[in-house]
Amino acid sequence: MRDFTLKIYQQLLEAAIDGGYRLTSFEKYIVEKESSSKWFILRHDVDRLPYNSLETAKLQHRLGVKGTYYFRIVRESFDPVVIEKIASLGHEIGYHYEDVALQNGNIEKAFEKFSEHLEMIRKYYPVKTVCMHGSPLSKWDNRLLWNSYQYCDLGIIGEPYFDLDFNKVLYITDTGRSWNKNEVSVRDKVNSDFQFRFNSTADVINHFKQHKLPDHIMQNIHPQRWTDDIFLWTKELFLQNLKNVVKKVIVGRSQ
Repeated sequence: MRDFTLKIYQQLLEAAIDGGYRLTSFEKYIVEKESSSKWFILRHDVDRLPYNSLETAKLQHRLGVKGTYYFRIVRESFDPVVIEKIASLGHEIGYHYEDVALQNGNIEKAFEKFSEHLEMIRKYYPVKTVCMHGSPLSKWDNRLLWNSYQYCDLGIIGEPYFDLDFNKVLYITDTGRSWNKNEVSVRDKVNSDFQFRFNSTADVINHFKQHKLPDHIMQNIHPQRWTDDIFLWTKELFLQNLKNVVKKVIVGRSQ
């Protein structure tokens, strides 16, 4: 079976449900994490192709689960029609911020733009959580914003890289079109004592079925990668392989 299809993604969600996990948004986890023993946080970084995210959101809605969709402010991600449709299905909408990179390291200007962009997205959803975009081609880490400012002052209650203990919450991400492939991830990685290595989505599913995973997990997927359309699937595979070559060089230089 081909990996990174909606069909196998549905199997992943069903395996988590069968394993007794509560599938939820990041906002809901922050507010209610004491109310359940097993959590699977469904995070989605909408870097581009927003209609792919709508398909993922519909799939989750059919299964009766909710997630968080983080939209960038750039044209290839920000789509008010898609945002409203995903929100109407009961999902959380958040801001996938990259303002430090967009302002070339000017922190004061970046915070000004962050505040403006946050309000733009809040026209469509009362945003309570945000998450940095890795901006792999920029030398600037967007999290630098919070060395000078506090996102809680803007009514934000959570940012995954600051508000989760990744020694207690297993983080799995499809960055690089693989699972936790750090050698092609510039910033989408965390410090953790967990030592899981997954060869495929089927491997993650088997870990769920064999009850090998911890009780608290955050999944991060980029819905642009996940499609049953063979043409779009092949195009994404080709483009991601090219990007991985560049990312390996960037990661190698930073070490």
